[in-house]
Amino acid sequence: MNTVFFDVDTQLDFLYPAGALYVPGAEALLPALTRLTDYAASHGLPIVSTMDAHSGDDPEFRTWPHHCVIGCLGQRKPAETLLGTRGRQYFIEKQQVNCFTSAALMPLLAHLQADHYVVYGVVTEICVRHALRGLLATGKRITLLTDAIKELDPLAAQATLKELVAAGGEISSTAAF
Repeated sequence: MNTVFFDVDTQLDFLYPAGALYVPGAEALLPALTRLTDYAASHGLPIVSTMDAHSGDDPEFRTWPHHCVIGCLGQRKPAETLLGTRGRQYFIEKQQVNCFTSAALMPLLAHLQADHYVVYGVVTEICVRHALRGLLATGKRITLLTDAIKELDPLAAQATLKELVAAGGEISSTAAF
């Protein structure tokens, strides 16, 4: 089975209290993110990492505060999420909450030929939900790791999990890795 880890928006602006669009409690994900990155490195699994990459006057800022501006510290990923020379990691920059709006994503997924996507990141009910929907549409096996995601709205996050399971996706944790 060809498994690909799918890391959604684990960027400084979302993960840390000083971040421009901090997800409360997201810094607690760092041990899980480290575990997943190390597992991918030691098992030769590729990681697809989506990243917000906004210009200073990005249209998204009509809805959300300025965050993940290209070239700024907050747009970067923490070291815990980077494979570096230890493996294959692909960065998909996006300007909208749905990573499937990036023209680069579908060709990359076709190239990787995954049978199974393991999904984690932030924000559960927004960007992670869009990633799950798009990945489910590929017809491949999808597993969401509940101890490696963080939400803003717990009720909306629960709805995302229910939607995933109803569509045939799986729920698991980093203990599986």
